[in-house]
Amino acid sequence: MLTTTILAARCSAKPALAAARSATTLRFARGYASSPEYDVVVVGGGPGGYVAAIKASQLGLKTACVEGRGALGGTCLNVGCIPSKSLLHNSHLYHQAVHDFKKRGIEISDVKINLPQMLGQKEKSVKGLTGGIELLFKKNKTDYVKGWGKIVSPNEVSVEGEDGQKTIKTKNIIIATGSEVTPFPGVEIDEEVIVSSTGALSLKKVPEKMIVIGGGVIGLELGSVWGRLGAQVTTVEYMDAIGAGMDADIAKTFQRVLAKQGMKFKLSTKVISATKNSNGKVDVVVEAAKGGKQEKFEVDVVLVAIGRRPLTKGLGLESVGVEVDNKGRVKADHEFKTNVPGIRAIGDVIAGPMLAHKAEEEGIAAVEYIAGGHGHVNYGAIPSVIYTYPEVAWVGKTEAEAKAAGIKYKIGSFPFAANSRAKTMDDYEGTIKIISEAETDKIVGAHIIGPNAGEMIAEAVLAIEYGASSEDIARTCHAHPTLSEAFKEACMATYDKPIHF
Repeated sequence: MLTTTILAARCSAKPALAAARSATTLRFARGYASSPEYDVVVVGGGPGGYVAAIKASQLGLKTACVEGRGALGGTCLNVGCIPSKSLLHNSHLYHQAVHDFKKRGIEISDVKINLPQMLGQKEKSVKGLTGGIELLFKKNKTDYVKGWGKIVSPNEVSVEGEDGQKTIKTKNIIIATGSEVTPFPGVEIDEEVIVSSTGALSLKKVPEKMIVIGGGVIGLELGSVWGRLGAQVTTVEYMDAIGAGMDADIAKTFQRVLAKQGMKFKLSTKVISATKNSNGKVDVVVEAAKGGKQEKFEVDVVLVAIGRRPLTKGLGLESVGVEVDNKGRVKADHEFKTNVPGIRAIGDVIAGPMLAHKAEEEGIAAVEYIAGGHGHVNYGAIPSVIYTYPEVAWVGKTEAEAKAAGIKYKIGSFPFAANSRAKTMDDYEGTIKIISEAETDKIVGAHIIGPNAGEMIAEAVLAIEYGASSEDIARTCHAHPTLSEAFKEACMATYDKPIHF
């Protein structure tokens, strides 16, 4: 059943929205271009901040972006998403060369790791992308103000930079300062042997033994990097499952796959202490989450990856009266307005998943609201991806969430082992799980573990965004042979029966 009503409503709204944006652009271009003050000042140059700044300029708003890091792109581009993906990709190639090539008829000898070269390639990709954002700023006539910003009034931002302090005036402020590593009480991070995600991206040598505190996205990705390069990695997780937020069935499969790759797990376990010893290594003491006999390990590196927290220190929120919640997140409404008129907030500093693409969507929407348009962020269609191998990706509700919401649902699944392209690649570990409403067949959740899951999830996001049913997807022609056929078959299994399984 094609959801024609929803599609028609969406399509009819788009010309009106486009016209409104065009008129808004012209209005601001004529009315404010010569004003000495800014229409928008974005504090923070990460994915949410720089995207918001560029979009504001494109809408004709006189815009500045304040960033003190010295390079645009925020945590994601400088010490997060981008460098970690470089290491994940290259460590996977090394792991394949050592463990996988021979069975594919590719014989090579004396495969070695050149870690400085690998890290150098990572830095090259980061430098190229940060420089690219500066070029985008110039192209869109967005002012880049280098320095640390502090909000001193609803219409003023003080900037402390290399050239001293200055204050810039603005009609609107967008807080986009992102997040920082959540510290572990009693554990001192030195970024050498006890490291955060930042230090884990630049280890000088491959550790023999490594403990990762936290079985979430960051810990599993970076643990995978060093595990592929030869480290013996043990993940210690307080909860009874890895991959917080992941569907339970997928999480079990994921743990099994990582265990086959050599990663060890201690679930329902808490870390009591982690201290550097006289040998330059780290003594780690753990015990069961509910208490019990303690265990002690000596390892070369400990990665603290228990999450991130909003970065608002020194921003001046208290002085201007911007409210925060009990987790330190800035309170914002559906238009990203704080309680102080003229000040909005987006990204990791507000509630919701701490994801770069979520921040980008909020940045665009916030600016559209400022310009008098209609911003749009569908929080039910924000995908999550773990870039291990195989990848894990999901969007919408997990089965547990659907059950808790009282939704009567159906489930369909399809293994990559029955997909022809995965078979030809000899890479068929994993499955696709679809959750739809029992009565309407509308897709409410999709969960993938397998090759290219991070790319394939886009089809599920689009389906949820436009209210598609599993039958809609199942009746859509997919090229053969492709991995995406597994998604089609999973949808066939949801509303009826698959063909190839």
